[in-house]
Amino acid sequence: MAFLNFSELQGSPVAVPADVVNASGFTGLEWSVIALAQNDRLSTLSRPSRMSVALGVVFGGERPNPKLADTRLEALRRMAVLSWHRGYSVAASELEAFHAAGFTAAQYETLLESISRGRTARNRRN
Repeated sequence: MAFLNFSELQGSPVAVPADVVNASGFTGLEWSVIALAQNDRLSTLSRPSRMSVALGVVFGGERPNPKLADTRLEALRRMAVLSWHRGYSVAASELEAFHAAGFTAAQYETLLESISRGRTARNRRN
């Protein structure tokens, strides 16, 4: 049985009041995915190379696979990870996949605005 420690998100810069959740078009679960993506590396978006898999077999250790089973939430996670790391510099193909998953341009703007505030707050703390 898997366990995710959500206590780490307490006080997260992307924690949002309930009235904003309804206005943004994101559900509470989707905001959780956005917050969790803050700690994901860009490498979680790509498949492991043959060499990486071979080294894992030889030396042990497993690469965690954070891919979500729900394709809509996975598209949101991918966009959030890219946005946390690259801001507005996201490939057009990723933006198309985000929209194909059913998200709107307004939700994309809300996502970027929230992440931008979160990055600013994180930088102030450090």
